[in-house]
Amino acid sequence: MAPQRRGAPKAPEGSGTAERRRPSSMKSARAPREVRRRWLRAAVLGAGAALAAALLLWGSLAGEDGVTEVLAHRGEVLPGRFIEVPCSEDYNSHRRFEGCSPIKCGRGVSDAVITREEARRVRSIAEKGLSLGGSDGGASILDLHSGALSVGKHFVNLYRYFGDNVENVFSEEDFRVYRDVRQKVQLAIARAFGISASSLYLTKPTFFSRINSTAARTAHDEYWHAHVDKVTYGSFDYTSLLYLSDYLEDFGGGRFVFMEEGANRTVEPRAGRVSFFTSGSENLHRVERVRWGTRYAVTIAFTCNPDHSIADPAFT
Repeated sequence: MAPQRRGAPKAPEGSGTAERRRPSSMKSARAPREVRRRWLRAAVLGAGAALAAALLLWGSLAGEDGVTEVLAHRGEVLPGRFIEVPCSEDYNSHRRFEGCSPIKCGRGVSDAVITREEARRVRSIAEKGLSLGGSDGGASILDLHSGALSVGKHFVNLYRYFGDNVENVFSEEDFRVYRDVRQKVQLAIARAFGISASSLYLTKPTFFSRINSTAARTAHDEYWHAHVDKVTYGSFDYTSLLYLSDYLEDFGGGRFVFMEEGANRTVEPRAGRVSFFTSGSENLHRVERVRWGTRYAVTIAFTCNPDHSIADPAFT
């Protein structure tokens, strides 16, 4: 009997026809899954990158010093913050002056002593002076009292080296602003430690600093080592710093760190901010390395010993 034709015959199971039909349908089914896999892979990679960036940022904010507490954030405007700490024995090996030598020791920060406009004017003095020289490394110094100025790998006396030309760089107004700011800082320290401002004397070295990320060329450029001011400079009894630029706006790194066992504490510079402290071992400290930008500050030191006093710079 002749076979009846009822349409196209079915392909045998396992035949090439059936196998050839599957790929197109499988591709269409696989496509959404592949897209999802790629999306998930990208999302995981993105999340990993974000986490790495967050950790990097946290590390940069925490700093190389293991900071566990920020005493003064850049964004804060502090009328005054003071922390009392026990005095070290460093002062016992020096002549003591009643009513001045540290009995109450500690550290303070204030944004109410110097205005940001005053800080801007003081910074302009630093910029003008340092434009005459500058270290080959990352740390440059200008001392208006002694005349010391970083030039290359050395120091020169600004007043001798440039002679009468100095009068074309600075003005009498510059020195008046500098003196007024110094006096305001002196009064703030006296109030914080309960002593008479008249018992404090300006001492050396008092100087401007300009720090950037350039590699150190000499030991003078290695500003980041921990130290005690009273040990380094025996005349120091009270140390202060007036910041002339802003952390994370003008520079990165460069925070001031009080070092304590298991609990480093930092001050984030802000133009016009004054940080001050007794100069003994109770305030061991360092400055973080500046990673980018330029950090300006002026260190203003005070002694109780009139034999170690220095005069304000004068415009002649």
